Amino acid sequence: MDQSAFLVAVAFLILVVVLIAKTAVVVPQQTAIVIERWGRYTKTLSAGFHILIPFFERVAYRHSLKEQAVDIPEQICITRDNVQVGIDGVLYLQVLDAARASYGIGDYLFAISQLAQTTLRSEIGKIDLDRTFEERAVINSNVVSELDKASDPWGVKVLRYEIKNINPPHDVIQAMEKQMRAEREKRAVILQSEGERDAQINQAEGEKQRVIKESEANREQQINEAAGEAEAILAVATATAEGLRQVASALVMDGGNAAMQLRIAEDYVQQFGNLAKASNTLVVPASLSDVSSMIALATKVFDASKDSGPPPPPQRAPR
Repeated sequence: MDQSAFLVAVAFLILVVVLIAKTAVVVPQQTAIVIERWGRYTKTLSAGFHILIPFFERVAYRHSLKEQAVDIPEQICITRDNVQVGIDGVLYLQVLDAARASYGIGDYLFAISQLAQTTLRSEIGKIDLDRTFEERAVINSNVVSELDKASDPWGVKVLRYEIKNINPPHDVIQAMEKQMRAEREKRAVILQSEGERDAQINQAEGEKQRVIKESEANREQQINEAAGEAEAILAVATATAEGLRQVASALVMDGGNAAMQLRIAEDYVQQFGNLAKASNTLVVPASLSDVSSMIALATKVFDASKDSGPPPPPQRAPR
């Protein structure tokens, strides 16, 4: 009797443990569990400890609420200029509504992956091959926008899409390499020609400045020389005029006439002596000994000029 009671107690204890195991649910953080009662959706359990009604409620679906990365396999896409390229990518998404993710679609990961491939093919077909490398950000944004609209009824939020690789055919890669090489050579030639042009412009500008400076220097030199010659001529004329004034003043003084006659006689003898030194042939005037006549002639010229006075100023013609 005691043994049968013990077995019943053990069986009851096992039943209690099984019931607790079936009804007690511990939900981890960032996880959602969908509960069904008699096959119908009842509630969604969040993180924590929960007790289910035995034999009535059961765990139907489990969903992670973390951000998930889904690899999009490589596929062949045709660009607008009819070039086939292989493109793969990675998709980032997150479940926001566990109930809609459970009942809105059978496999949301597979559905979003297929939709990402078809949307990518559509976007690549709108642009040329050269622009696929330049407009990755635009392509990614367009794919995310289309996927987010389609996945909203499923309770899934598409966060980002990134193109990993763009693989053109081998012959296209060779053609692109030739094009880039030609473009680099073109830029090098342009830069070289621009450098030579700038050098010639700088050289011409330097030559122009040198010529201008030389001409300015020559002009200043000529101006200075002309100013110096003018000052010298003026100084000589001033000195000559002063000398003549001194001579004239001396002639009107007492004894000036005799001094003039003596000076003329001395110059006459000196110049005649120089004439004899300058040439082997000498023509002697008949009146060589008549020095007094030469002095008298000079005196007569001086007296005539003194009596006549300075010449009158020129008269202006009437208008």
